[in-house]
Amino acid sequence: MRHLPDPGVRPLTDAGVEVVHQAEDRPASREELLELASGAQGLLTFLSDRVDGELFEAAPSLRVVSNLAVGYDNVDLEAAARHGVIVTNTPGVLTETTADMAWALMLGAARRVIEGDRWVRSGEWPGWGPSQLLGRTVHGRTLGIFGMGSIGRAVARRASGFGMDVLYHNRRRDLVGEAATCARYVSFGELLEQSDFLCLTAPLTDETHHAIDADALAQMRPDAVLVNVGRGPLIDEAALVHALADRRIAAAGLDVFEREPELADGLAGLENAVLVPHLGSATHQTRADMVRLCCDNLIAVLRGRDPLTPVDPTGPAGRAM
Repeated sequence: MRHLPDPGVRPLTDAGVEVVHQAEDRPASREELLELASGAQGLLTFLSDRVDGELFEAAPSLRVVSNLAVGYDNVDLEAAARHGVIVTNTPGVLTETTADMAWALMLGAARRVIEGDRWVRSGEWPGWGPSQLLGRTVHGRTLGIFGMGSIGRAVARRASGFGMDVLYHNRRRDLVGEAATCARYVSFGELLEQSDFLCLTAPLTDETHHAIDADALAQMRPDAVLVNVGRGPLIDEAALVHALADRRIAAAGLDVFEREPELADGLAGLENAVLVPHLGSATHQTRADMVRLCCDNLIAVLRGRDPLTPVDPTGPAGRAM
């Protein structure tokens, strides 16, 4: 549905798979998606592609959907199961890269890096001054993690280098994660109230949709920094705009958005928001690993073998990067 970074479709063509894709590198329209899928046995899809019952009806030969992401909330798993279609994703290969991005956003938002960059480039910076762009200390503070999956654990591991206390909230306690990171399980309310930095790495589900709403933001510390590398709709973006504008929280760093690529009114104009265009897994190595895994899943199913990373139709929707 989109042009792929290296190795591209070579793993598929080398395996003798005939590949059809749209000529332009942009999200497929609904009509284009249905047309491209109509004669396919396998689909390599993206988060912008809605894979649902209508698509399965239009693609009677379809056997496998390989989603280029860890998240798969764009796929109707119940409809896939009804039509006997296997769904796969790309877990594991982007964990560390996405955790790196979470820390980039934490540091960038806390230390006002983007504001400083703009000021220097403007030519209006008068030189060093003791009161310029004072930010927030990261070392020794408390990091809260909402969603202690593999990416949450990777974020928590990095906190030891900053001498931080780590709190987390999950659907259930993660004893393995606690042992590996010295993180401490707390209620959601405690997480909001005690975190100097709150990092969202949870999957998007009915329960986590708008978990960070106006009420949650009101419980956070006024000097807190909120970071989202999970899924955009974890945050009520309109409520976040008001909280940032009124300085009810100090800053936010966002890699994902509620209605990508659109932003909530007013978000783009806020100096205390660091906004990046869904770059969590955007390194050459990680994207190449994701593409290879997608292709390997397709080849396995088309050759009658078990996929490498099948999606559990009863599990949460994962995180999408």
